[in-house]
Amino acid sequence: MKIAFFSAKPYDKDFFNLHNKPYGFDLQFWETHLGPHVVNAVDQNTEVVCAFVNDKLNAEVIEVLESKGVKIIALRCAGFNNVDLEVAKSKGIRVCRVPAYSPEAVAEHAVAMLLTLNRKTHKAYNRVREQNFSLRRVSRMYWSPDIRPFSQKMLWHRLLPSRSTV
Repeated sequence: MKIAFFSAKPYDKDFFNLHNKPYGFDLQFWETHLGPHVVNAVDQNTEVVCAFVNDKLNAEVIEVLESKGVKIIALRCAGFNNVDLEVAKSKGIRVCRVPAYSPEAVAEHAVAMLLTLNRKTHKAYNRVREQNFSLRRVSRMYWSPDIRPFSQKMLWHRLLPSRSTV
């Protein structure tokens, strides 16, 4: 069975080659995205096309895949908005996906964005990229108002000697 992988990274090749050893499928890896510009390069009698999120499987691409003998479009992602499902169904091509691919990712991204807004890490990133390591305005930029008085009080107690030690 021939399987063509598109948008394949080196770690995809390593993973699928390792797990293909007991089965012996003919795996072909393409670094490019699948779309109208490259679909004609798919070998005749390729039974499975494995695509990723940026691959475009519109009506034009699916028609060419059907003429090449493709029976299954396997997506290595949860979304399927890049596949024309009605055309695939009319051509008898099954579409499968990973329905629970990283279910926490959206929540984690939302929390990361909130932290970025609150702590202004995007500004910190730019300062480090510009090799600006100065501490000027750091307290106002990165510390929230509710913790600033407490942290400044702690800082002053550490910097200034106490009256009992003088």
